[in-house]
Amino acid sequence: MDIQALNDIAVKMVEPGKGILAADESTGTIGKRFDSIGTESTFEKRRDWREMLFRTQPAMENHISGVILFDETIRQDAADGTSLVKLIQDSGAIPGIKVDTGAKPLAGRPGETITEGLDGLRDRLKEYYELGARFAKWRAVIEISHPDQYVGMTPTIGGIKANTHALGRYAALCQEAGIVPIVEPEVLMGGHHNVARCHEVTENVLNSLFTELYEQGVKLEGTILKPNMVVAGKKCTLQPSREEIAERTIKVLKDTVPAAVPGIAFLSGGQDNEEATRNLDMMNKIGGFPWKLTYSYGRALQQSALFAWKGKAENYDAAQAAFNHRAKMNGLASKGEWSEGLDAAG
Repeated sequence: MDIQALNDIAVKMVEPGKGILAADESTGTIGKRFDSIGTESTFEKRRDWREMLFRTQPAMENHISGVILFDETIRQDAADGTSLVKLIQDSGAIPGIKVDTGAKPLAGRPGETITEGLDGLRDRLKEYYELGARFAKWRAVIEISHPDQYVGMTPTIGGIKANTHALGRYAALCQEAGIVPIVEPEVLMGGHHNVARCHEVTENVLNSLFTELYEQGVKLEGTILKPNMVVAGKKCTLQPSREEIAERTIKVLKDTVPAAVPGIAFLSGGQDNEEATRNLDMMNKIGGFPWKLTYSYGRALQQSALFAWKGKAENYDAAQAAFNHRAKMNGLASKGEWSEGLDAAG
């Protein structure tokens, strides 16, 4: 493990004005997104969509530091035979790869899941490195039960520990392979819980995560954290202001995340386009923290471009324009320079 090389990659991934494009949707997930625009999810259509994103300028050069790929995509070529990995590299961005195999029910813990994929990971990481990946991602899923559900309340300490332990083992294997690990413990925002409950659970999860990273010998200088923001569940009747979201999120991070971590790239977690941008911007406007705060968005970067594209070649330019705009807005938010007026101006 060359910790300096890992640190150099991690620092580049959170360069001011840039963030990470999450293009690692599984075949099933991208199929659902294509269904929303009436487009069949074929090998060629998935290639065309991702190729269009990776060829979008100035978004890729100016506002995307890295791209998380799916196993299919890291092996895929563009229509002209150029590898999609090379398109990403030529733009100056870093190719990455999703390596977990998904969340499955956790034995003995009803309502909780464990992310799988550790078996054979060392060999897969070696292959992904040879294919051009220089960072990886592993997502743990933490769900908060309904506030009135006292029997089987989630998450449990055991459920949190199982997931953060897996993240620690994954991260250690990544660094052994010369790959920067993105550790993603996502507290889901789809429930009825209020923002205070999200604050409490997120703090518990991150404390457990950094204990496990330490115990597994992971070097924090070569690691990126991809957490949720501290928000209320979507079904909660009382939604916090952007100021409260920003202040609570910063408080949790200051209480749990060591300064050795180069940067934090937030997931959007189901927030709409402008909401994800606005909340990131508010945190950077407040400032006063030791790490770079940026984005690692999937839907919040891609959705407007997807709806503009609609699976049709004649909409290529419109889709690229939409992607350019969202990338630019999030780039501004990563520096605390976004405004509603700039976003509305297009």
